[in-house]
Amino acid sequence: MAGSINKVILVGNLGKDPESRSFQNGGKVVKFPLATSESWKDKTTGERKDKTQWHNIVIYNDRLGDVAERFLKKGAKIYIEGQLESRKYTDSSGQERYITEVVLQQFRGELQMLDTRGGGGGSGSGAGMGDESGADEGGASSAPAPAPARAGGGKKGGLDDDIPF
Repeated sequence: MAGSINKVILVGNLGKDPESRSFQNGGKVVKFPLATSESWKDKTTGERKDKTQWHNIVIYNDRLGDVAERFLKKGAKIYIEGQLESRKYTDSSGQERYITEVVLQQFRGELQMLDTRGGGGGSGSGAGMGDESGADEGGASSAPAPAPARAGGGKKGGLDDDIPF
C-alpha cells in the first residue's frame, strides 16, 4: 500500500477556452481555469448565497490535451481527476510567487465532458482516460453518460431476488 495519496476530483465549468503551448521536444501543455461553485440558503436571513472557487488545470497528457483543445469551450461542464502540485515562479516584476495547480500527467489523470446540450462546449459524450482501468495509455475514449437508475429496478414490488444479501 502506498504511504500517501495525492488525488483531486473536480466537477465544474471552464472559465475560458483552453490555451496550449508546445515544447521544443514535441510535447505540449494545455491550461485552463475551472470554477466549482456551491450555493446555500442562509438560515438567519433566508437569502441565497453562492461561493465559487477557481482552480488552475494543467494537462501534460497529449491525448487529453487534444480533446480539451478540440471540444472544450468556455462554460463547458467537465469532470477532472488529477494531482495537486505547487510550484514557485518569478513574475515579471521579479517577485517570487507560488501557484497551486491540478495537474493531469502524461499517463495519469482523467477528463470527461459532462454537457449533453449543444452549447457550452459540451459534446454529449464523455472523453476520458483512466490510468489504472486498463485503458490505452494516454488514450481518449467516448462513452455515453449512464442512464439514471429507476426505483424498484424495473421489477414488480421493487425486489431484486438476484442479490444474495
